[in-house]
Amino acid sequence: QMQLAESGGGLVQSGESLRLTCVASGRNFHWYGVGWFRQVPGKEREGVAVIKSSDDSTYYADFVNGRFTISKDNAKNTVYLQMNNLKPEDTAVYYCAATVPSPPVIGIPRYTLYDHWGQGTQVTVSS
Repeated sequence: QMQLAESGGGLVQSGESLRLTCVASGRNFHWYGVGWFRQVPGKEREGVAVIKSSDDSTYYADFVNGRFTISKDNAKNTVYLQMNNLKPEDTAVYYCAATVPSPPVIGIPRYTLYDHWGQGTQVTVSS
């Protein structure tokens, strides 16, 4: 059973950076497609960035606009999300997700297509 645990959230000011970390416990992590999603109260969970299991290609939501970078270290069973130039609208609970294989869609799959989730980490950006 794959289990995920996020860390690295916190309170920052607009323009600052954070790096989120997701550590996976389970076998064959390198087979998994992984991603970061976020959610604010009253809104549906939305995709931020994903890495596809087929070829390690990456996809980002339009609102990222070059500010975030997702990466995966299979040797450490870890996924990262480097977030730069954070904005108040980035405030949300950020979740790590994994599934095998990645859903066969172009771009960021809907969150419902991922099987494994972490508990989430709060990111708050003040103006």
